[in-house]
Amino acid sequence: MPIHRLVLITLALMGPLTLASTAQRLPSRLGGPVGPPPKPGAPAPARPGTPAAPAPARPTGPEKVVPFRPGETLAYDVSWSDYLTAGSATLTVRDKRPSFGSTAWYLTAEGRPTTLLSKLYAVYYKADSLVDAYTLFPQRGSVFSQENGRQRMKETRFDQPKRTATFQMRTSTTMQQDQALPGPTHDGLSALTAMRTLAFAPGASSSFAVSDSGYLYRVTLNVVAKETIKTGVGSIAAWKVVPAIRDGKGQTVGRGLAVWISDDARRLPLRIQAQLPVGSFVLTLREAR
Repeated sequence: MPIHRLVLITLALMGPLTLASTAQRLPSRLGGPVGPPPKPGAPAPARPGTPAAPAPARPTGPEKVVPFRPGETLAYDVSWSDYLTAGSATLTVRDKRPSFGSTAWYLTAEGRPTTLLSKLYAVYYKADSLVDAYTLFPQRGSVFSQENGRQRMKETRFDQPKRTATFQMRTSTTMQQDQALPGPTHDGLSALTAMRTLAFAPGASSSFAVSDSGYLYRVTLNVVAKETIKTGVGSIAAWKVVPAIRDGKGQTVGRGLAVWISDDARRLPLRIQAQLPVGSFVLTLREAR
């Protein structure tokens, strides 16, 4: 696989769940402002409205307690093999809004290479997700990629109560397929978000399904130990979580995957790493606001 593709995937800030599916990395779009970065001086894009679609019944019970708030923005440095700064990435909680007959957190993640790398291969990557506030599972998710002028978009729309999803890819043509879900299923962004709400303890584990680019994965999160991680916001105690990922055939995918979540009230993803054929890619928190 070309190096630029591996850099693109890492910059997506989709966490190790996205890195697991490098072979299926294709385009997308959600009903949000996913697209090329705005030009300097251009007005900000309008906020997306609630997608026009039949609204399922709102989940019962209270909203899930979460460690984040609207407006939270996490900025990351992306390094390659611990010595080359490859780019930067941001993860933002845009707001909480009515959506699909319920209430959803609107999350976005953006990634771009350094100025030097962009001259070698221009790339921009953005993902977003509407995550139901009552279940923390996605209602709809998308990814947009722009590589040297070529734009690609994909979208997955989830019907969690019916255990179905519809995946669409758009380049010069459009492909759509329906997908049966094994139960409540995450996308990459919702999985990383839900990880922040786990009860951490050595030896603890959690398992769930993830849908990515029309493919299903079974992910088991294993809490290994508490460690101190150096970040741009200081040295912070964190729980190291190691995902074990299997594809639809039961084959293990991804290696050297790990996420460190801060052991405090904010439960920040401090560090995300993945071992790839060209070296180790690491995202380290630079700023949290």
